[in-house]
Amino acid sequence: QVQLVESGGGLVQAGGSLRLSCTASGSVSSINSMAWFRQAPGKQRALVARIYRSGSADYAESVKGRFTLSRDNAKNTMYLQMNSLKPEDTAVYYCRAWGPTIEIDYWGQGTQVTVSS
Repeated sequence: QVQLVESGGGLVQAGGSLRLSCTASGSVSSINSMAWFRQAPGKQRALVARIYRSGSADYAESVKGRFTLSRDNAKNTMYLQMNSLKPEDTAVYYCRAWGPTIEIDYWGQGTQVTVSS
């Protein structure tokens, strides 16, 4: 089992920045990739960015150039640096970690990000 704990959400004005953290504990050696998803009210959960054990990352078009994903394997922690935030970035942000099989798939509890205009 893997436990994921997110932190760093909050309220920020448009144009501001936040950094989200997701720390994994438990059977972390089973994890290959991690990602951030977000879900706004009335919308489906959507991928924001994902990072692989190698450190390579990819991003949703809507956040490219504004968000940066990084991973500290020694601390089992993933970070999402969010700059130039927009009101449309308002959502609950979820951390996800998964491994090579379908059984290895974990989600965090979510952290609220609210961007005011």
